[in-house]
Amino acid sequence: MFKSIDLFAGIGGIRLGFDQAFKDEIETVFISEWDKKAQETYRANFNDEIEIMGDITKIDEKDIPDHDILLAGFPCQAFSLAGQKKGFEDARGTLFFDVARIVKYHKPKVVFAENVKNLVNHDRGRTFKVIRGILKDLGYEVFYKVLNSKDFGVPQNRERIYIVAFRNDIAPCSFKFPEKTDDTKVIRDIIEEGEVSSKYYLSTVYLDSLRKHKRRHESKGNGFGYEIRDYESIAGAIVCGGMGRERNLIIDERLTDFTPVTHIQGEVNREYIRKMTPREWARLQGFPDDFKLVVADTHLYKQFGNSVTVPAIKIIAEQIKNRLESKKIDVKRMRKYGQVSSDWR
Repeated sequence: MFKSIDLFAGIGGIRLGFDQAFKDEIETVFISEWDKKAQETYRANFNDEIEIMGDITKIDEKDIPDHDILLAGFPCQAFSLAGQKKGFEDARGTLFFDVARIVKYHKPKVVFAENVKNLVNHDRGRTFKVIRGILKDLGYEVFYKVLNSKDFGVPQNRERIYIVAFRNDIAPCSFKFPEKTDDTKVIRDIIEEGEVSSKYYLSTVYLDSLRKHKRRHESKGNGFGYEIRDYESIAGAIVCGGMGRERNLIIDERLTDFTPVTHIQGEVNREYIRKMTPREWARLQGFPDDFKLVVADTHLYKQFGNSVTVPAIKIIAEQIKNRLESKKIDVKRMRKYGQVSSDWR
């Protein structure tokens, strides 16, 4: 049985992928997530007896249980390298420092993280350089790759970087990230089965404002503005805030009752243009249909926009599991780090 901790847990997307891959061979022993609404969604979907802890910066690493796998969807922050400090100290004041101090104390077998594609170039490449350097200094071999969600069974064009760090004594000489498994899914595959509420359909006033906004930008040569997606295409990356929902509008002609159920300006548009529902966003991220949506739509859009693509996590987790269970011990590496074979597992 492998033990894991879930840091910056959100609604549990990374954990869900690992649970699916490891099945009954993994146990989550610690969870940290500061957002109360995300905690609600997490509790509704995972049968944990352990408490979800809040702000990780206020938790002593000594109070965290021992674990084999550390999962972290930490936010991307710039590191200041202006001073004289190096290595581990460079991360102070950032949330990655909290990952690093826990790794330093507990020395888990594996550290897994997911982040935005731009992490590699963030702060002119210095952020990722520090992250890799710190993990290396702490005794880990770091592997990483940018993967696109659309290659793993969901119709969403979402590029993210995945980082896998193995403790040196069990690290492979190389780690093979998965190739595409299924790039055939389209928006039609994730659409709600029946008619959805009129509240998801844009008002005439709002639709008019979106069109004016897009025309203004087009006149300046910009590509900003709302987008209506074809059912046979794939969605753009779902994000919270800004034009997040308006970048993935669809035309759904199944609406029969145009009576507004919320306060809107104008009327429900008769062109059948609507935003996707939270359940459709959940499917774009590969969450199963039995994943419970227990908070208001506003929070759900934020949660799924900030979450991860579960099938991509799952297939990487399967590769990690295979490595951890491998009997092909690198004798040279084991001798180098003075480990006995029993520590492999």
